[in-house]
Amino acid sequence: MKTRITELFEIEHPIIQGGMHFVGLAELASAVSNAGGLGIITGLTQGTPEKLAIEIARCREMTDKPFGVNMTFLPAVRPPDYPGLFEVIVDSGIKVVETAGNNPSQWLPMLKEADIKVIHKCTSVRHALKAQKIGCDAVSVDGFECGGHPGEDDVPNFILLPRAAEELEIPFVSSGGMADARSLVASLAMGAEGMNMGTRFIATREAPVHDNVKQALVKATELDTRLIMRGLRNTERVLTNVGVERLIEKEKALGADLKFEDILPEVAGIYPRVMQEGDVEAGAWSCGMVAGLIHDVPTVRELIDRIISEAEEIINRRLVGIQSA
Repeated sequence: MKTRITELFEIEHPIIQGGMHFVGLAELASAVSNAGGLGIITGLTQGTPEKLAIEIARCREMTDKPFGVNMTFLPAVRPPDYPGLFEVIVDSGIKVVETAGNNPSQWLPMLKEADIKVIHKCTSVRHALKAQKIGCDAVSVDGFECGGHPGEDDVPNFILLPRAAEELEIPFVSSGGMADARSLVASLAMGAEGMNMGTRFIATREAPVHDNVKQALVKATELDTRLIMRGLRNTERVLTNVGVERLIEKEKALGADLKFEDILPEVAGIYPRVMQEGDVEAGAWSCGMVAGLIHDVPTVRELIDRIISEAEEIINRRLVGIQSA
């Protein structure tokens, strides 16, 4: 498939692996890129410029195809060394950066000067238009179904994607609820130039996470996610578990008096325990409603090849057949 996204990022298939904490490591990013998509290393998982440089070098040993780095801007008691991290990105010759969270305008001149393409993750049309205005090359439009932070507008992709198509001039990809060929064809029909998958890529052989995590996704249904931290205006969609239900009880009990410190045991330091040690009940970890569409743990190449071949079949047989009927 050729779209504006495949041409912009010089990839074979219009499929992007989103940045995911303690998941977007070289093993997964290189596998996605080798299979024709765009793999993404999660910058903040590395934490320091030195570690990010090592991870980029590791990825380069595993693929000669394009891959990118995700940089997320979120409030933090101890902010990451963003200047150092971006310097590593530029010096390492990375050509694609996925940004998320706050406005990335501070870093765009540096990235543009290095001829780096920027795709910004947005949860609303107004944020997507802002990203376009400040000079982002593309956006990832993240619907309410997504794992992680869906924003506060609660607009699902059947509305959000067509609205983005009405307003945007730069190319965009769908994100949130994306799992298979049906997701890709529907996204293209609604104006997107490809799709971004997060949760679905966790349940692949190459994803560098504990098997308990992959099996939890296979077992889960579309009803097994919860929204947390709504009262803090930092809404996150996570897979339900013992720790999450405990967190939700705290939110109910404290109501408007809830402070972030009250739920620290269920959110701080959870990702290494879940992704590396396999303690899937430890607390809050991001998961999309798309878990209901995850039924196996294929290799990345098997997954992407399946998506592309089935998408072509849907377009060339089913849809053409409907038109001819």
